[in-house]
Amino acid sequence: MTEPSKVIHVRNVGHEISENDLHQLFQQFGVVTKVVMLRAKNQALLQMQDIPSAVNALQFYTNVQPSIRGRNVYVQFSSHQELTTMDQNSQGRGDEEPNRILLVTIHHMLYPITVEVLHQVFSPHGFVEKIVTFQKSAGFQALLQYQLRESAILARNSLQGRNIYDGCCQLDIQFSNLDELQVNYNNERSRDFTNPSLPSEQKGRSSQPGYGDAGSVYALQASGGRTVGFPQMGNAAAIAAAFGGGLPPGISGTNDRCTVIVSNLNPDRIDEDKLFNLFSIYGNIVRIKLLRNKPDHALVQMGDGFQAELAVHFLKGAMLFGKQLEVNFSKHPNITTGADTHEYLNSNLNRFNRNAAKNYRYCCSPTKMVHLSSLPQDVTEEEIVAHLEEHGPIVNTKLFEMNGKKQALVLFENEEQATEAIVCKHASTLGGSVIRISFSQLQTI
Repeated sequence: MTEPSKVIHVRNVGHEISENDLHQLFQQFGVVTKVVMLRAKNQALLQMQDIPSAVNALQFYTNVQPSIRGRNVYVQFSSHQELTTMDQNSQGRGDEEPNRILLVTIHHMLYPITVEVLHQVFSPHGFVEKIVTFQKSAGFQALLQYQLRESAILARNSLQGRNIYDGCCQLDIQFSNLDELQVNYNNERSRDFTNPSLPSEQKGRSSQPGYGDAGSVYALQASGGRTVGFPQMGNAAAIAAAFGGGLPPGISGTNDRCTVIVSNLNPDRIDEDKLFNLFSIYGNIVRIKLLRNKPDHALVQMGDGFQAELAVHFLKGAMLFGKQLEVNFSKHPNITTGADTHEYLNSNLNRFNRNAAKNYRYCCSPTKMVHLSSLPQDVTEEEIVAHLEEHGPIVNTKLFEMNGKKQALVLFENEEQATEAIVCKHASTLGGSVIRISFSQLQTI
């Protein structure tokens, strides 16, 4: 048996699994200091801060099958006691010789990738001389030549496994064995940045059929982030990207009805803001109307049909305040404004104004576990328990820090208690901070 190590070897890591997914799988056991994605082998190496953290993780996953995005992964101690810089530079590529020319494969390509996009992504790491793009059985690929080999090594180390756009267009980078790229034309498929006078060639059929205009890349994240650039992404693509390139089972992706009707509510305990707190987990809320002639009914208008479909799919049959909710699409295309409607279109509490793909990834049916964020830095577990315990017995809590910000997991006895906590305490104030609460898909703390 392999000796305990703070390095964990993870197998069956599909291309839909990101470094952030692995962080989330192991962060409950301690600080994750390094992750190396071995894309060619569908594996990864992950280093914890110390051996006890790694031991705790493997002991836990001996009894619980770890799964990421519906895919079972398998974990064991690595033969490495520590991940070195050399491991991160060359692990998983055999004896591949570093070269100034990179072969780049794009996985989950939901938006078109052009020479200009690739140049913007790779040029911060050195002078890019030439780029050639093409379509192969492996998918959309590009050969990219740097002026210096060191620039190519730096780019590969920095960008391997990251996404060009938020939630999609993942980079898989290898060193090419070519000595020199031959570029004949400067157009959207190839470019020689050292020879701007090359002809453009009459543009023929695009090498990326079926893709519309994705909009421009309007931001580049610092090197510490997982995503290289963010487009103005349509919701359909964001949802698909969030779920590994495909929609969740039971979601058609074709619904265009934005308004849902909720019935069997507890009229003595429900109001518009509480419905907002629950339905905003699945999309932005435009407006909500309680039906005065049917006190246990309400209309909720979501930001678009995809978000409405998610809400219907995940909330149908959920328990809240002793009642089993019925959630269906309404015959009304939208809710007319009036004195008895509450407007939320411009609310800064809408969760999908930023990081839409990330928020879609966390959409699920109600669970026993809730995740708290935007907590005050000096908050204690006792204060969190005191804030939430009126909604049901709390089985366990865990307070932790992510990117310098305090977050927490709280486990209730059942889903209804967790749902009530979200409905009543999302956007409430704790220690001077407006906190955010959502369901967590983790089973235990």
